[in-house]
Amino acid sequence: MTGALAPTPFTADEIRAGCPVGRSVTVRMSGDQDLTTKWRSTFLECDDEGAVVETRMVPGEWERPRPPSEARVTWEELRMHAAFPAEATEITEETIETPLGALECLRYEVSAPEGLRILWFAKALPGQPVRIGTVVNGEIEVSSEIVHDTAWPSD
Repeated sequence: MTGALAPTPFTADEIRAGCPVGRSVTVRMSGDQDLTTKWRSTFLECDDEGAVVETRMVPGEWERPRPPSEARVTWEELRMHAAFPAEATEITEETIETPLGALECLRYEVSAPEGLRILWFAKALPGQPVRIGTVVNGEIEVSSEIVHDTAWPSD
């Protein structure tokens, strides 16, 4: 990436504060033929510089379980996952309905040669986007969405 970057939705310190040991996020990913897969990421160890995150598949009826993986990431690396070229990014505010309920979000529309990608970052949940979609034939197709987050109260 060259040139100026759009502001990221969270600072590295905000992500660190919002992702303590034990925070677990489950994401539903949509695929071909209306098949979905769920992945769960859990913060196992955290310190001032970063965290060890375990990622495991939540198997569905048609899937075989896979072994979990662990990776060490820095808070800055996590922040930079949401760094996009300023000239290709439009940031607005939007409240959306999600499996977690209504969330006030920063909506990032990122233009790229392969198309328009939209990411919604919940203001109250520092870290990954709560929803990601792409625009196909003028319609938003959701490709991933958080369906459970231990940092968010559930009913």
